[in-house]
Amino acid sequence: MSKILVTGAEGFIGSHVVERLVRDGESVRAHVLYNSFNSWGWLEQLPESVMQHVEVFVGDVRDVDRTRQAVRGVDRILHLASLIAIPYSYMAARSYVDTNVIGALNVLEAAREQGIERVVHTSTSEVYGSAQTVPMTEEHPVVGQSPYSASKIAADQLATAYQRSFGVPVVTVRPFNVYGPRQSARAFIPTVLLQLLDGAPQVRVGNLRPTRDLTFVEDTVAGFAAALRVPGIEGEVINLGSGFEKSMREVVDSLVALTGARTEIVVAVERVRPADSEVDRLLSDNTRARRLLGWSPSVPFDEGLRRTVAWFTEPANRASYKSRIYNQ
Repeated sequence: MSKILVTGAEGFIGSHVVERLVRDGESVRAHVLYNSFNSWGWLEQLPESVMQHVEVFVGDVRDVDRTRQAVRGVDRILHLASLIAIPYSYMAARSYVDTNVIGALNVLEAAREQGIERVVHTSTSEVYGSAQTVPMTEEHPVVGQSPYSASKIAADQLATAYQRSFGVPVVTVRPFNVYGPRQSARAFIPTVLLQLLDGAPQVRVGNLRPTRDLTFVEDTVAGFAAALRVPGIEGEVINLGSGFEKSMREVVDSLVALTGARTEIVVAVERVRPADSEVDRLLSDNTRARRLLGWSPSVPFDEGLRRTVAWFTEPANRASYKSRIYNQ
């Protein structure tokens, strides 16, 4: 058993990762963003049987000294902490650079100083921009079509540079579109689903033409766990995607069918990305993940969506979301 630092542990994917690692018998230090409410985000929803094995570390990856303290005494790092909402990146680009780029730099530098065994750096399929060729391999060109994606490209390049320049044992994992319980209300599926479940007369959506490669969070987390453990993959960039695509229209239709809602679907101007910023198509090639990690997705889309709807249908879970956020 080794000690693993998970940054961004309080978030959607991070909380699922913490739960998985503890159940696998790992010792986990969960790095959560300091706030005056002393909130640990989604970690507060995990069973006590899990949390009793978790060391919660409060800090901020933007703070170099505090990040050094977080890294001290751990063996491996899964760096997830990031600002991810694309729409907000149009309004607050500098904050994305501060968190996504400087935060990654602080983690990498601390890992270099302290001789960490493995750093798993989290990228995103958004770095590719709209698909130029499909399926999209890890050699697909990167195109910054939003301030968010540009910040993640910069962070990815830092991770590669630290591996090549200083020998920091970095593996970059590039998830495609992850969905499931605890996802942010800013994401497409929860935005639509919460409106449907609340009986809104109109469901306000953005562009329904783009396609996405959708992966259930349980599968993505399994990929991260493998990337932390599989030997000899330092320096690799690895896609985690399902290898199929669904249009946003198809996703909405599936959600309507699962909820039995009767409502009007309205494309709202404020939810549509700027034309040149819209990523029209994402479709992964996951050959490398299969070969290097022994990973492949196991939860079919229909099953994953059904499980997601069931979780959001529970009143206690839905109460964690503020309606004014997803109705904006």
